[in-house]
Amino acid sequence: MKILILSCNTGEGHNAAGNAVLEAARLRGHEAVLQDVMLLSGEYTSKLISGAYINIARSFPHFFGFIYRLALIISNPRIKSPVYWANARLAKKLADFIEANHFDVVVCPHLYPAETLTYMKRRHMLHVKTVAVGTDYTCIPFWEETDCDYYIIPHEDLAEEYVKRKVPKEKLLPYGIPVKQAFTKRMTKAAAREKCNLPKDKLIYLIMSGSMGFGKLAVFSLALAKRLKNGEHIIIICGNNEKIRRILKRQFHGNKQVHILGYTKYVSLYMDACDVIFTKPGGLTSTEALVKNIPIVHTAPIPGCETKNSEFFQKRGLSLASKHLIEQIRLGQILANNADAALEMQKKQQLNRRPDAAMHIIDLLEQLHFDK
Repeated sequence: MKILILSCNTGEGHNAAGNAVLEAARLRGHEAVLQDVMLLSGEYTSKLISGAYINIARSFPHFFGFIYRLALIISNPRIKSPVYWANARLAKKLADFIEANHFDVVVCPHLYPAETLTYMKRRHMLHVKTVAVGTDYTCIPFWEETDCDYYIIPHEDLAEEYVKRKVPKEKLLPYGIPVKQAFTKRMTKAAAREKCNLPKDKLIYLIMSGSMGFGKLAVFSLALAKRLKNGEHIIIICGNNEKIRRILKRQFHGNKQVHILGYTKYVSLYMDACDVIFTKPGGLTSTEALVKNIPIVHTAPIPGCETKNSEFFQKRGLSLASKHLIEQIRLGQILANNADAALEMQKKQQLNRRPDAAMHIIDLLEQLHFDK
């Protein structure tokens, strides 16, 4: 079976989910390709769209939230949105790409290619099955105007929300958000710390900045560092954000209790090594931490779907959260120093984690392909 996974570079979460499906497909012996759908229109278009999206979310979060609320208002299954028609322009190129490469099924961990595929389907340009994957703990605007064969949603409690937005109930499968296999396994804390060259007898906080930044990361990190009283350590993973990495390197020069990392393939290992993670409530990092079963403190969200992610986790006791920096730190210290509080959260996480989502998606794709 040959699988096409269509994503878009508007935040790394969609690509992370796509890569999780890609990895699972290859483990099962299938051929799979992860493709940025916007690249079909050229590298300039891809960079323009991803750059605009990320810059607005990072630099103008309240405006981003306004756009999200506006999208919720105009979202309507009977009238196609400008988003739909913009993505429809890729239909001919995507149809040619699918046919030329002989793909058997298509997976979309992003709304945009699902819109394109819907346009193709309604004009008889699509002859393969399609599966959409939601990567946030809410039904984002415009899913209701797509027409995929199935929709993978993060949790069964979200089914009602999708149905209210006119996504057919019979198409909803609550498999969870797919994560890479490394996150489905747990190394002992002692072993992980040995591999990471970290102290075995100290509390360790992990800070994840995410692909779109983490608000005032330098301010947060400094405030947390000032409150370390018993030799605790901090790991800060900056990802591809070299600017903030340089700032942090200068800020903590000579401080051996603060470990600053750029892009790393070993996020799973650092999660195993830590006692508490601080992260903004992006769907993928939150899910990776949930699957890892480690105490989570959500920092202030980018208004929109991240707000919904945080609310979903808080309501079920899967994380603690606050919009205020000092309160975020206090909550993290509670989880790090109160074993009962941390254990209670971890028990609730165990009931709500879905570590096998990627493999369940491959099961579904095999069924769709071999039953046709």
